[in-house]
Amino acid sequence: MALVAPHFVSRLARQAIRFLIPVDCATCSTSLADDPVPLFCSRCWAMIAPLDHARCTRCDRPFASPIAMTFSPGHRCQACAGRLPSYTRAWTLYPYLPPLQDAICLLKYKGRISLARPLARLMIDALPPTLTVDMVMPVPLHPQRLREREFNQSLLLADHLGRHLDLPVDCTNLVRVLPAAVQTSLSRKDRLRNLRGAFAVRRPEMIAGKRILLIDDVFTTGTTVNECAKTLRKAGSGDVFAVTLARTVESGIVPDRVLAQYAHRRATSIGGS
Repeated sequence: MALVAPHFVSRLARQAIRFLIPVDCATCSTSLADDPVPLFCSRCWAMIAPLDHARCTRCDRPFASPIAMTFSPGHRCQACAGRLPSYTRAWTLYPYLPPLQDAICLLKYKGRISLARPLARLMIDALPPTLTVDMVMPVPLHPQRLREREFNQSLLLADHLGRHLDLPVDCTNLVRVLPAAVQTSLSRKDRLRNLRGAFAVRRPEMIAGKRILLIDDVFTTGTTVNECAKTLRKAGSGDVFAVTLARTVESGIVPDRVLAQYAHRRATSIGGS
């Protein structure tokens, strides 16, 4: 009974707070009576599912059809076949869609750091079982951006993953030395130009020959993790792997049932309000 009591009391406290200060689910706007995941109802959070498409064996880009892998299990996408990325392998775990998209934006732009733990849990649940590395590194922010945001969301995620993997987390060696425009506003070509020479390694001897796991929140074109990997490899590291929580995907890649489920949740919340 003593083991159950703390959880029971914590749940009652959350329910009492929600009664006094109503909070709606950030995705479907349903009023939350209890929120084991902050700001989200259990039904919405359960909608988050890993990418399950056939994917590029280098950058993890989903293919429109599994036929791409039928006769070529090691098939790479056109971009990777034309020019291999500097990282050895990237894994992009979930599609960047609501409610995950809502949660990442709340963490990143609204400072809802209580979401870092459940988001990291999603990453842990979908980590590739064959991953073998020596250390974990978050993609760094420029000091100016860090002062504005007051935290690095990638470091918050990396900290949880490092603890789970029982690996050191190095958050001071790989640094961003050049400020830049927000990547989401740029074309692929401009992203490459924007990030050229943006990162540096302070102490190359600390990563010599080390296999490094890079952690970031969202994979769009992959230019950020690729530039980080290029910087690390030039500084003498071993293989560099990248794991990102979410990936932007083309609408045709997202299963219709997922889009329909999300649309239904939205419509239901609007109709019931």
